[in-house]
Amino acid sequence: MTAQRRVSCGLDFCATPDLNNCLLSANTSKYEFICAPLVHPLFKREFVSGKAKERSGPFTRPDIILCSSDWNTLIIGKLSPHIKVDSKNPIVRKNSEETLRQELNLASHLGLIGVTFKLTKGIRENVNLARIICDTLSKPWTLQVWVQVPMENPMKQAYSYREQDCGEVESPWEWWNAFRIICDYNGKLGVALVVSHDLPDDEEIHRWLGEPVRCLIFPTTLFITNKKGYPVLSKAHKALVKKFHMLGVQIILTGQNRYQSITFYHNYLEYLWKTCDEDGPVERYARGFEDFLQYPLQPLMDNLESQTYETFEKDPIKYTQYQDAIYQAIRAIVDRTLGKSRTIIIMVVGAGRGPLVNASLNASATAKQDIKVYAVEKNPNAVLTLQALERDLWENKVTVVSCDMREWDPPEKADIVVSELLGSFGDNELSPECLDGVQRFLKDDGICIPTSYTSYIAPVQSPKLYNEVRQCRAKDKHPLAHFQAPYVVRLQNKYDIAKPQSLFTFKHPNNENNSDNSRYETRVFKVQQNSVLHGFSGYFDTVLFNDVTLSIEPSTHSPGMFSWFPIFFPIKQPVQLKAGDQVVVHFWRRCSSKNVWYEWCISEPVPLSIHNPDGRSYTIGL
Repeated sequence: MTAQRRVSCGLDFCATPDLNNCLLSANTSKYEFICAPLVHPLFKREFVSGKAKERSGPFTRPDIILCSSDWNTLIIGKLSPHIKVDSKNPIVRKNSEETLRQELNLASHLGLIGVTFKLTKGIRENVNLARIICDTLSKPWTLQVWVQVPMENPMKQAYSYREQDCGEVESPWEWWNAFRIICDYNGKLGVALVVSHDLPDDEEIHRWLGEPVRCLIFPTTLFITNKKGYPVLSKAHKALVKKFHMLGVQIILTGQNRYQSITFYHNYLEYLWKTCDEDGPVERYARGFEDFLQYPLQPLMDNLESQTYETFEKDPIKYTQYQDAIYQAIRAIVDRTLGKSRTIIIMVVGAGRGPLVNASLNASATAKQDIKVYAVEKNPNAVLTLQALERDLWENKVTVVSCDMREWDPPEKADIVVSELLGSFGDNELSPECLDGVQRFLKDDGICIPTSYTSYIAPVQSPKLYNEVRQCRAKDKHPLAHFQAPYVVRLQNKYDIAKPQSLFTFKHPNNENNSDNSRYETRVFKVQQNSVLHGFSGYFDTVLFNDVTLSIEPSTHSPGMFSWFPIFFPIKQPVQLKAGDQVVVHFWRRCSSKNVWYEWCISEPVPLSIHNPDGRSYTIGL
């Protein structure tokens, strides 16, 4: 886990005649970096014809005025505002192209973090610009490009542009979306959102939360003066900062200073940032893992490491809920037998290092009921821990069995079978196959904990995850193989296109006399606003017993529980969605004698081919 990050604020300068003085001024006012023009805004160059073509001397300051580390960390370069590479005038266009290349090359030479420019129109007026930026980003440079896009109420935007042009009006998000598509979703291309007085509605803000937002640009005119005479933001703008705080964005202040010291703005933003750092146990545990792809665990095929067991055992909610479920199951059996004295048999299958055994013993103590526990575990390394606990702590109440639960021949039948074989998608760690395999040694009126679990899916927009999957290529695999496997991921930089819907449900004990755990379901989602589909987020919830539940589905998430991150099913190519579209997705859970795997595809609004057909890229080993 990483430490909480301080706010990173920059100052925007419209001109920097003395760069060292500008940096000194920003630094003494607590600002970490500045945005500075690469070339004086009025210094136009001509490469085709004209007087300026023959002008001698340097076109901007030399690199030696700063050391390399200062160029690398303290400066975001601003491209000249007069560059118009999409001008219909061929001379203006040619001059602009050469000017833009000159400034991009300079930024790379200086080793800048990034450059920024304003996007003020739709892609029809910016295709050539997108091409040049795409060329730049494809080079082996570390240079990032931050596209400044206005974040304001679309109705105000539409009214402003309708006065000039009666044609269809695109929102700034549409400008950005088309621009980054032409740049092929390059990971070095980011957004700098210019915040306005009139903010868009929550749904549009949430859509921006799914984009690679690098910074928020706050004009000084947005700040209001509080009773003590200091600058503060309105409630709506404070809420905006809190929403983007989780993405670790930077903040840039632009405009004229309206107070005694420009430090006042930084002091307020720093205070506001700290108020956003009040994280719960889930956020503290997940810090540093946000949007980081991990292959799902396969505890049936692979033996887990000690560190993995230790991490999950620290969950403050999971085992408390299990203990409550076991207690209620014990009470149900006692009530059913009318209080007749007998020892209740509990089998913990997949016992790991024993947390469910401890939960069973604690539940029996609370219920004042004698129990006998069988702790069944196939991992020989975890069995060492179980045997030590059996000898030193559990005494004669627990019998440790070193065996695959499906191959065990128990000496007696169980009243209660307890397991924690659930994965991020509910059934993806093969709980159905395992519990069906041990059902034969459960009494006819026996209880399974969990009694049922359901998976959920939802369409999601996340260029971040799309690029993460795209970078997972391996030499010995097909280029698209990594788009045909699910990933466990702490979802953060994403936009939920629609709310999750339930998918597959499994119940235990399985009283349908049907051991086929294959499934096929279709779900339809209604698109609320224009967006881009990059895949599907997956969740699950479970009924352990009676009313005792666990959930990672967002609307019912068990407070404070961190044992499971969501799962992500990518699609091979992004799909552009319009408001009112239907996303029709098909999901299969397929089984063979050796493996289980998922297949998925969409049939509307455009059909895509099946992902992971016949388990060719990803399977879960039985």
